[in-house]
Amino acid sequence: MNDLPPDVSRLRILETWLQITLTRVREQIALAEQRAAQQRRAIPPPPPDWVVQLSVGSEGQPVAVHVGGCRSAGRRSRPVNRDQAMRALSDGVEACVLCRPDTELGML
Repeated sequence: MNDLPPDVSRLRILETWLQITLTRVREQIALAEQRAAQQRRAIPPPPPDWVVQLSVGSEGQPVAVHVGGCRSAGRRSRPVNRDQAMRALSDGVEACVLCRPDTELGML
């Protein structure tokens, strides 16, 4: 059982269509490979050295100081530098009991 047309002209048309389709498929493969290579190369930025966890609400008051990368900091946090972290702890903001930023900062 042959599902191809019997005449040369239609076979040539089919051949041209297949070549065009194959070219498009190869282009899509190349693009997909480029995206995959870019994703493999993408390295997430390092966590900040210190973060301040903020309270719920529009003001977002500091609740706790964490070492950067501490998972208990949550989403409502912002990066701070060493001096800001020390100032927050000095002002009475709680130190995380898990990552112990006060120890890391040499305040204990």
